[in-house]
Amino acid sequence: MIKKLFSFLIIIIICTAFTVPEKLQKKADKVMAKFYETKDLQKETIVISKEMNNKTVSEFGNENLFRITSNENFLGYGYIGNAPSKTATFDYLVLFDKDFIITKSKVLVYREEYGGEIGSKRWLRQFNGASSASNELKYNQDIIPISGATISVRSMTKAMNELLQSIAVLQKQNIL
Repeated sequence: MIKKLFSFLIIIIICTAFTVPEKLQKKADKVMAKFYETKDLQKETIVISKEMNNKTVSEFGNENLFRITSNENFLGYGYIGNAPSKTATFDYLVLFDKDFIITKSKVLVYREEYGGEIGSKRWLRQFNGASSASNELKYNQDIIPISGATISVRSMTKAMNELLQSIAVLQKQNIL
């Protein structure tokens, strides 16, 4: 019991103290360059105050929420997050259009031996089209389970729902 509690606390600390390492940022940049079909991308960090961050479920800070432009043309928004898997965490990227509708999601780093199937393009496409105005995505209804990746599938689904809820909070406050 104490061991499980300690592991849970470690995961919480990791998730709330998340910063975007340079190596992870480079992976995200490659995904965005391919998705937007340009190498000339600029990212402008969207700064969320601590007070506002405390009102959201997702963690915003350290350059993980940003506007994406190319040659002064607005392309969309991006978010880099971190979610728990069975014994570790995984990092993911979500791209949005100008209305904060998900256009792409990508697992950037998966640190487990099992469950990496959540990184497949086919599976991740289930999130495309979701927005803060959408109904909550439900595991085994909207989101297809993957045998051997139950914890990661549920975690990614939860992370996406929390991100969309958090975006809704920021939109209501006219921050986005």
